[in-house]
Amino acid sequence: MAKAIGILETKGLVALVKGVDAMLKAADVSLLAQYKDVGGSYVSATVSGDVASVKSAVEAGANAAGEIGTVVSVHVIARPHEGLCESLAPKASPKK
Repeated sequence: MAKAIGILETKGLVALVKGVDAMLKAADVSLLAQYKDVGGSYVSATVSGDVASVKSAVEAGANAAGEIGTVVSVHVIARPHEGLCESLAPKASPKK
């Protein structure tokens, strides 16, 4: 279970890709959920790790994404419920 999760939402995929790249390079975090299409060209990604790393990563990601696009929202959730993490990154089903 993740100690914290961080969510970055942008308008447009290119800004999100740049933001996720910056998040993964800035701190010891891992990409928890793939890009989610929220609608209206809004997309989001979620990272997980310890609280300090996630805060640092989300800040770096928002700054990088804001350079080329619009950052809609960022949020860090410390100690998320395990059900939340499972719903964001469901286990891969075995291939038949």
